Amino acid sequence: MRRDGAANREKVLLAAEHVFAEKGAAASTEEVARRAGVSIATVFRNFATKQDLIEATACRYLEKLTAEALRLADDPDPGKAFASLMRTLAAAGPVKMTLLDLLPPHGDDGAGLSRPVTEAADAFRSALNGALHRAQAVGAARPEVTGADVSLLLRALAYATDLGEGEALDRAMGIVLDGLGVPR
Repeated sequence: MRRDGAANREKVLLAAEHVFAEKGAAASTEEVARRAGVSIATVFRNFATKQDLIEATACRYLEKLTAEALRLADDPDPGKAFASLMRTLAAAGPVKMTLLDLLPPHGDDGAGLSRPVTEAADAFRSALNGALHRAQAVGAARPEVTGADVSLLLRALAYATDLGEGEALDRAMGIVLDGLGVPR
């Protein structure tokens, strides 16, 4: 792919992330094109259908969250790193859940999702579980907590918190971290 083509694709994905987060299923590809500063033809040259754009946007978002989890894996304080990751994921949760809700119906096993989305979701879960296990290994998280527990708590926060409620999210995140036994 040419450099300008790759740059346009990236602009479309970034714009799509914002448009889908704001408007959900009502988001239009025309609005994505407008925000990206490209033509609608450029959008469809990169993504044949709106569903393809949604899937690519969800994959890209999951990959960003996975990269952040892996970056924090190098932190010498696994408890601090896990707390930081939880805050990052809680803040990102509403966008992530909106994108995932736009995908075809799927179960906990990922059935119904495309292979790229399933792979991105699996990589994300693996990175989250790795961060949890590192925190547990140094006594910075309760040993009985599972990755599924953490995912459930993050989903609940994502659905319950409006993007504009930073202070409420901070308080709720503090309560969740206390419950998980993670030092703040």
